[in-house]
Amino acid sequence: MKSTIVVKLAALAAVAGLAGCQDLKPLQADIADLKSQVSKLQSDLSAARSAADSANSAAQSASQEAGGAQRTASHALATAEASQSCCNATNAKIDRMFKRSASK
Repeated sequence: MKSTIVVKLAALAAVAGLAGCQDLKPLQADIADLKSQVSKLQSDLSAARSAADSANSAAQSASQEAGGAQRTASHALATAEASQSCCNATNAKIDRMFKRSASK
């Protein structure tokens, strides 16, 4: 009697297993769809990472150029201040010369 129950349970398990196999095909399609979505997301992530790296490189280059422009502007300011100082000294000499010639 026990063996007939075991055989019946095995047959029932086989039928249930075969019935379950029919349900796996939609799940397999869903898994395949998810795999393709993951693959697309990985390629999108790679493209985004590449774009971010490119933007970072451009930002660093712009920062270096801005630093160079700042140094050039500082040098130009120093040169202009030196020129103004020279001009002021020349004007002072001319003023002294006119004062001397007017006093004679």
